[in-house]
Amino acid sequence: MAVLVALGAFLMTLAGGWSAHRVTDRRHLVLGLAGGLMLGVVGLELLPESLKAAGDEVYGVPAALLLFVAGFLLAHLAERLLAHRQAAHGAEERNGRTPEVGLTAAAAMVGHSAMDGVAIGAAFQVGGGMGAAVAVAVIAHDFADGFNTYTLTRVYGNARRRALGMLLADAAAPVVGAASTLFFTLPEPLLGGYLGLFGGALLYLAAAEILPEAHHEHPARSTLLCTIAGVLFIWLVVGVAH
Repeated sequence: MAVLVALGAFLMTLAGGWSAHRVTDRRHLVLGLAGGLMLGVVGLELLPESLKAAGDEVYGVPAALLLFVAGFLLAHLAERLLAHRQAAHGAEERNGRTPEVGLTAAAAMVGHSAMDGVAIGAAFQVGGGMGAAVAVAVIAHDFADGFNTYTLTRVYGNARRRALGMLLADAAAPVVGAASTLFFTLPEPLLGGYLGLFGGALLYLAAAEILPEAHHEHPARSTLLCTIAGVLFIWLVVGVAH
C-alpha cells in the first residue's frame, strides 16, 4: 500500500517540475513562488514535525533546533567551499552562480523526497489511518518539491537536461523510500533530527539565494505576491492534512 501511495508523490513531483519548466519567461515569479514554498515547507511543516519527533534537549535547547541551525550553517559552508574550489581552478561561474551548488541543493531535495517515502512507509507501519494522513501531506507538498528541485538546479546555471534529470530522480525517490520500509523500521527521533537538519539547509537556500535573486532582477509587487502565495499554499496543505 505504501508503495502504491508513493506513486502519487511521483506524479505530483513531476507536475511541479513541469510547471517550473514551462514558465521560463516569468523567471522572477517562479523564483518568488519557489522561495515562498520553501519558506512555508520549513516553517509550517518540517520544523514543527521535527520538534515533535526529536523531543530531547541538549543543554536546554531541543535537539531538532540545534540540527536546524547546523543545517543552515552546513548549507552556507557548502556553498562557500564549492565556490572557492571552482574559483581556485579558474572556472567561471554563470551569472555569479556555481552550478555545483545547484546540483548539491537538488540532491538534498532528492534525499528529502526519499525520506518522504520512508515517512509514508513508517506511518503505514503504525496504522492505515496514520499512513493515509501522512500520505496526503507528502503528496500535496511534493508539487512544491518538484517545483523547487527544478528551480534550484536551473537558478545556479545548470542546463535543462541536468535539471530534468534531477527532477526525475526527485520524483522516483519517494517510491524507493517507501519500498525500503518493507525491510526496516525507522526510529522516530532519527526522523525528527533529519527533518530539522534539512529544514535549516532549505531555509538558507530560500533566504540567502532564491528570494534575493528573484527580487534583484524584478523588484515588483507581483514577485512579493508570489512569495506570499507560496507560503499560504503550504499553510493550506498543512491545514487540510491535519
